[in-house]
Amino acid sequence: MTGFRAFIDTFHTRAAEAPERDALVLLSESEGRLVPEAVGYGELAGQVRRLAGRIGAYTAPGDRVLVLQSSRRLFAASFLACLHAGRVAVPVAPPGGRGHHDERIAGIVKDAAASCVLTGGAHAAEASRLLAGAGFTDVTCLLADHAPEPADAAGPEPAPVGPDDVAYLQYTSGSTREPRGVMVTQRNLVANQTAIQRALDTGPASRFGGWLPLHHDMGLVGQLLHPLWLGATTVMLTPQAFVRAPLRWLDTVSRYGLTVSGGPHFGYELCLRRVNDLQIAGLDLTAWRTAVDGGEPVDPATATAFADRFAAAGLRPGALVPAYGLAEATLLVSAARPDDPGAPGACGTPVDAEVRIVDPDDGTECAPGRTGEVWVRGDSVARGYWRRPAETAAAFDARVTGGPSGFLRTGDLGTLDGAGRLRITGRLKDVMVIAGRNVHPHDVERTVQQVSGMFGPASVFAVPGEREHVVLVQEVRARSHYQVDFAALAAEVAARVGDEHEVHTAGLLFVSPGTVRRTTSGKVERAAMRRMFLNGELRPLYQRLDAGVERLLTAGVRA
Repeated sequence: MTGFRAFIDTFHTRAAEAPERDALVLLSESEGRLVPEAVGYGELAGQVRRLAGRIGAYTAPGDRVLVLQSSRRLFAASFLACLHAGRVAVPVAPPGGRGHHDERIAGIVKDAAASCVLTGGAHAAEASRLLAGAGFTDVTCLLADHAPEPADAAGPEPAPVGPDDVAYLQYTSGSTREPRGVMVTQRNLVANQTAIQRALDTGPASRFGGWLPLHHDMGLVGQLLHPLWLGATTVMLTPQAFVRAPLRWLDTVSRYGLTVSGGPHFGYELCLRRVNDLQIAGLDLTAWRTAVDGGEPVDPATATAFADRFAAAGLRPGALVPAYGLAEATLLVSAARPDDPGAPGACGTPVDAEVRIVDPDDGTECAPGRTGEVWVRGDSVARGYWRRPAETAAAFDARVTGGPSGFLRTGDLGTLDGAGRLRITGRLKDVMVIAGRNVHPHDVERTVQQVSGMFGPASVFAVPGEREHVVLVQEVRARSHYQVDFAALAAEVAARVGDEHEVHTAGLLFVSPGTVRRTTSGKVERAAMRRMFLNGELRPLYQRLDAGVERLLTAGVRA
């Protein structure tokens, strides 16, 4: 790539051009209010340079550095400092005292062979205990908020990097025991920034923001790095603040005049359920030109309901932009154009990427409108999985039968219509084969959501037997579970699923809110839920199991 310019060089150019401009506006909860803290480009760039100097004193070029921060300011400075120092950043969620999560962090440290963990004082003791407990006594733990050098120390110049050098490892959601790190190169990162700009028509005057976690690709690349690459401002509240009160997201859009904000589809569903008409009357969403809806298949009915309901607050028609992307392609693959969404639920046309719909069994390309696996090729597609050559070859170098090679097999199912618009229909690994038919779990889950306003997230999966048995785990929100007629509710759910999908629900569990596992992008972790069910780890409020499923659990079948 002639004249390649690394992301960090572009960031420092933006900082030099407008050092006083707000790079970040960080909203923190205080006495029920969101209090802003502004961080200018010059201030952030200075912190990045100084921190890069400290990283360089303890690590070597190309070393992997875990970025383990709950502070959004420290996360931004730490991640950028890794790029500045020529180290490979490895963003992870901060420890939280949850066994499976701490196990995942330890697994990432081991898989990445990290030489350093960059954290803050708030997590120093916990991070040190985690490292020691897992036997990583040789891993250095540095505090990003401890600066013994003078505040005006200039720090080193950015380390020279090539377009094919790995910029960071994005660990995908999956087994805590075997995490997989996507190798995102310098070229991938810059190419995807260009694609996002083209797709969403963004620029320095755009105002970004939202609530997405920064260790995940959608929050990292779309909500943090893209604004910094443009020289724009991003306004961020925490995921916890959003979940506690979804109105806060919309209020942030309103108060700060955000033009680009978004999240996974469940975020829009949450706003529909928990924001009332009186609250909507106090919002001004007229500036919200691009409301990105991604991270999971888009339900056209929910998208339409959101657009219609919040039109009263000035949300313009066509503002909701369905998009498709994944960590293996850095982030964005396709997006509907703002104000031109096309077919309802479709994720627009691919941007700077070649997309084919392919039969996953024989590799032949599917005709327009036919469902198959989504394959992607382009500069945004990552190099592969860290230290996993066999998996990399299988996933990142697929060949269309009778056609070209070098495609990424996404594992997602979708279609391309005659106009080249992409629609995502599900996950290949989640498809259940019931009585010879392919049944997509998310279709069943959406049907169940319509049964009761008390229903939260759900997970549908199949368990083995003489034939596949369908099991549904459904969260129930209620002031008092004693007032719920679970048996009647179960009968209604089973009848609805049977009528609409011709599927018998052999296992039905109602559980408390927070039970259904989701990735940070909002996707239901069905494999994890299936494993928890078979291992007897779920604690249902109510369950109804067929004899075949009962025998399965009694026999001690384990996932």
